[in-house]
Amino acid sequence: MASALTIGKLAKAVGVNIQTVRYYERRRLLSPMARRPSGYRLYGDEALRRLHFIKNAQTLGFTLHEIAELLNLRVSSVARCGDVRRKAQAKLVQVAAKVRDLRALAQALQGLIQTCRAGQPSDRCPIVKSLEDAPTTQRLRQAVKQSS
Repeated sequence: MASALTIGKLAKAVGVNIQTVRYYERRRLLSPMARRPSGYRLYGDEALRRLHFIKNAQTLGFTLHEIAELLNLRVSSVARCGDVRRKAQAKLVQVAAKVRDLRALAQALQGLIQTCRAGQPSDRCPIVKSLEDAPTTQRLRQAVKQSS
């Protein structure tokens, strides 16, 4: 990389929008190393690494708040790999819970789909009827809760 990148070149290098870079600056996840006299932001290698870090962490499901914590651990002289590991393990627990919830939703949808008789008019469709039905709503919510 050249010694400095403009915000546009930084954004393009990572495949994000310029507004995304500005947003991360406002969230204090990223900062320019300098500004040109014209006011243009200039970014160095550290900003490029941080932006890749942020995008990769988001891909793994980390929130921006969690990413800020990870970035703080990354630069802390007293933090250890075990600290990062605990954060990753906590995220894995959250992901596993979401997977269980999605499986329960899939089963509920599968059950509704099996009740459908495709040739009927939509005003008699059992899927539509069950979505309007309060007891069905309660059963669906209960099924999702039981999966958690």
